[in-house]
Amino acid sequence: MKLTILNQFYPPDYAATGQLLEELSIELSKKELDVQIFAGQPGYAFDQELAPSQEVSQGVLIRRTRTSRLWPQRLRGRAIAGILYCLRAIVKLRLRSRLGDLILVTTEPPYLMVVAYILHLLYKKPYICLIYDLYPDVAVKLGVAKEKDAIVKLWRWLNRLTWQKAEAIIVLSESMAKVIADQQPALAGKIEVVHNWADGVLIQPRAKADNWFAQRHGLEQTFTVLYSGNMGRCHDLETVMEAALLLQQEAVQFVFIGAGAKAPVCQEFVQRHQLTNCLFLPFQPKPVLPFSLTACDLSLVSILPQVEGLVVPSKFYGCLAAGTAIAAICPPHSYLREIIAEAQCGASIDNGDGAGLAEFILQLKDNPQRTTAMGRRGRQYFEENFTLDTIADQYLSVITKVGDKKVTKLQANKFRNYPDSSVL
Repeated sequence: MKLTILNQFYPPDYAATGQLLEELSIELSKKELDVQIFAGQPGYAFDQELAPSQEVSQGVLIRRTRTSRLWPQRLRGRAIAGILYCLRAIVKLRLRSRLGDLILVTTEPPYLMVVAYILHLLYKKPYICLIYDLYPDVAVKLGVAKEKDAIVKLWRWLNRLTWQKAEAIIVLSESMAKVIADQQPALAGKIEVVHNWADGVLIQPRAKADNWFAQRHGLEQTFTVLYSGNMGRCHDLETVMEAALLLQQEAVQFVFIGAGAKAPVCQEFVQRHQLTNCLFLPFQPKPVLPFSLTACDLSLVSILPQVEGLVVPSKFYGCLAAGTAIAAICPPHSYLREIIAEAQCGASIDNGDGAGLAEFILQLKDNPQRTTAMGRRGRQYFEENFTLDTIADQYLSVITKVGDKKVTKLQANKFRNYPDSSVL
């Protein structure tokens, strides 16, 4: 089967969705799928040189368009670039030979699923929706748009249209599955929950004493709290900054790796309160991740209450793979709490409870054996549930199910063309 994956971001871009899809596409190609990617040029990693417009890497055919290089640092610019990428995808994939047998379409950009719907109308190609972020719900919950806005109503109508025609809808958490099922009860049977993953071969537990990244930044002798990844509007950085303020006199170092809309806000908070316990670093290249993710004693994951079930923090799985204790700042109904409780790998902190986070940090600081034990249990839980091989098999199961359904339809059509069984 020839699988075409549509996603605007792909390495050498830093975007998490692109890096995840690179790992998934390579793994699926090893499982005897013919995989091709249609992506854009680096948008997050704008300092990167242009990637080849077409190349084959580790068995995966990659095609790229330059449209995502337009105005990547501005919200409106990214929206326009996303629309241009969608239009370019329709033009580039208009040939049947390029489409393949099945399309896997993501929500990067959020309106990309419409492209798969159009290609389905034109060429009857089946498609699977992979929902990373649930729009327009995210925009409404963050106050960027209002429920009564015409664009929101149009977007919901397009979602309903594309989901109804999809062969399957893959979501990243049980809470996201519930949101969609509540909106469209008739689609509940199409929804498949497949969690994200991390590369457990690349990312493995590593002592700070043997970690050059920790040594370079002076972290090997200090209890280190790490937030690594996108610092965007959906993440609760305010609770983290409150904890940093409360612990400014303690031997605790906070490290923030990444960028996003809230990064300048956090940096301004540090300057205003003259904090000396916070270090800000840019996104790290993939080869550095095995060292940056393990250069800490405690990893942080956060999500705002209003977007629980609408977005999923992919950094969580890298933290599990790194074998560090984890503090998840999230609402009571978050799926993160269930995993952390089952794995016994950390603690769940209520949004806004900076004092509770600070107290948990001090508890771990004073009990390194407990910290190490949490990290070890997290790694074990990861190996049992969230390795790339395990999750790729779950994707393959969904893809195979769709393929079998397609063959069944072809056989049924053939039978209808020859109703007299003696002809067969």
